[in-house]
Amino acid sequence: MSGLEKEYKGRVRAQNLDATTPENTKAVKELGFERHGLVIRSHQGKALWKQPDHDVKMEDVRRELDRLVK
Repeated sequence: MSGLEKEYKGRVRAQNLDATTPENTKAVKELGFERHGLVIRSHQGKALWKQPDHDVKMEDVRRELDRLVK
């Protein structure tokens, strides 16, 4: 995911979180993920787009980022 920061320099900030901590386990469940996933959030933290678990396809992520950061 850190490559997205370079690809969308100045427009995207990537962050990896440990989905096994108590706080993040709760967030994972609230997002509807079984174990983990990818979320695109606004700068205010609102979830704008998400892909659960192993279904994440980078081409889908890039397409959505392109749409969101025009």
